[in-house]
Amino acid sequence: MGILGILVAAAAAFLFGAGWYMALSKPWMRAAGIRREGGRSAPNSALPFILSALTMLIVAVIMRHIFATSGITTWHGGLTSGLGIGLFFISPWTMINNAYAGRPFLLTVIDGGYATFGCGIIGTILALMA
Repeated sequence: MGILGILVAAAAAFLFGAGWYMALSKPWMRAAGIRREGGRSAPNSALPFILSALTMLIVAVIMRHIFATSGITTWHGGLTSGLGIGLFFISPWTMINNAYAGRPFLLTVIDGGYATFGCGIIGTILALMA
């Protein structure tokens, strides 16, 4: 199944997410309605980070399965397919959730951007390491 590729792809997307949200932390917090308390904005628990890592692993496993059954083997095919999964599967669902919660569209742009580029990274790595 390409376990090493899955692990590398999941780790790369997780690390990309860390950089993405650090760079966009202020607008994301405003859009999400999160207030800084005592200068601290990070969760008081490791649980969100653990769940994020597990989620990246699950996404990488499923994308690997999709790629294997679809015959996606080139880095370009992996990148394009990954971007498509993020932009056309994950981002619309994020938009629906945010719309019903009455959250600003900027939150969808930030979270959907991470989903899109994160899946693009996963797809590229999976194809390169297939």
